[in-house]
Amino acid sequence: MSIRPEMYDVILRPAVTEKSTLASEHNAVVCEVALTATKPQIKEAVEALFGVKVKKVNTLIQNGKRKLFRGRPGKRRDFKKAVVTLEEGNMIDISTGL
Repeated sequence: MSIRPEMYDVILRPAVTEKSTLASEHNAVVCEVALTATKPQIKEAVEALFGVKVKKVNTLIQNGKRKLFRGRPGKRRDFKKAVVTLEEGNMIDISTGL
């Protein structure tokens, strides 16, 4: 499987939270992905970029919160997260980066 430039546009950044750290103990990695990315695209990109086997991909769209910006109402951006479960024996070290 070859790495294509558009694969770097699918996976944007790792999501480093308490919950994602706990998920890493169960062979799962949480990443922020493009809003237009599909599950097969995410699976293909993770397998090609990190050289691991993916068991399954779960996605969710996190809607942006409504907040006040300098006293005016505004909205944070929406983003899509992917929880990628890896096959047994595979591991991704998020701290190394791409």
